Amino acid sequence: MTARRQISLAAGIMPEATPSQLIECAAASDFDFGGMWVERETWTPATTRTIRAQARDAGVALLDCEVAWIMPGPPDPWLSELVDIAAGLGAANLLCVSSDPDMAATTAKFQTLVDAAKGTGVRVNLEFGIFTEVKTLSMARSVLEAVEGEAKALLVDTLHWARSGGTAEDLAAIPREWLSYCQPCDAPADGPDVTNFDAIIDDAINRRMPLGQGGLPLAAMVDALPAHLPMAIEERSAALRDTFPDLVERARQCARTSRAWLEQSR
Repeated sequence: MTARRQISLAAGIMPEATPSQLIECAAASDFDFGGMWVERETWTPATTRTIRAQARDAGVALLDCEVAWIMPGPPDPWLSELVDIAAGLGAANLLCVSSDPDMAATTAKFQTLVDAAKGTGVRVNLEFGIFTEVKTLSMARSVLEAVEGEAKALLVDTLHWARSGGTAEDLAAIPREWLSYCQPCDAPADGPDVTNFDAIIDDAINRRMPLGQGGLPLAAMVDALPAHLPMAIEERSAALRDTFPDLVERARQCARTSRAWLEQSR
C-alpha cells in the first residue's frame, strides 16, 4: 500500500495567527509538519529561540518558513537573515519569490541566498507565479539553471502553475533534485484577468478551495511530481477563514478535506 502522504499546515491558511499559534494549530491537527510566517518588523532572536523550543516541545517539525521576497535595488540583508532564522527554527525550506524584473539581478540575489544556506540544512525554494516577476515555470528554470549549489530548489504551487499556463509535461521535466516540497490547493477553473494585478492577488489569497473541490488540474500536478514530496496545503481562502474563525478548527478542517482527497486519490 502507498504510504500516507506527508502534509504541512501552510502559514497562509491563517494570516492572522501569531508564530506561537501556528505551532499550536499544527500540533492540534492532522498535519505532519507546520509552516512559519516570519515578519521582519516583529521577529527577534528571542522569537527564534521561543518558537524553536515550542515546536520541539509540541513535536512539530517545520517544513518551511516564508517569505524571502526579492525586490528591485541593492541586495537586502534581511533575506540572508531569513536563512539564518529558518535554520535556527530547524525548518527544511525557505520560500522565495521575486518582484525584481531584472532577471540577472534576481538570479544573483537568489544565488546569494543559496550560498547563505549552504551547510544549514535549509533549501531555498524559488516560487513562480503571475503575481511575481518570475511568472512561469520556464522562467524559474532559467534562474535555477544559472544558480549553483545544492540548497537551490523550485517550488510548485498548483494555483500559480495553472494560472501561468503550465502543463503536466512541464512538471515531469523538472530535475528531480530541484524539488523539496510542493504547495497544492484547488480553486475555480476560471482565473482572473492576467492584466488585473488586484484580481490576481485576490485569487491567490481569497479564492482557493479545498483539494478536489475546485476546477484546477490538481490530480495531474500531483501525478507529475514525485510521490514522496511533502505537501504544504496552500488553501488561502476567505471562505475557510470566515467559516472557521477558530484557528485550531480551521487547521483541523483543512487537514480533514486534504486527507480525504489524498485518500481518494490513492
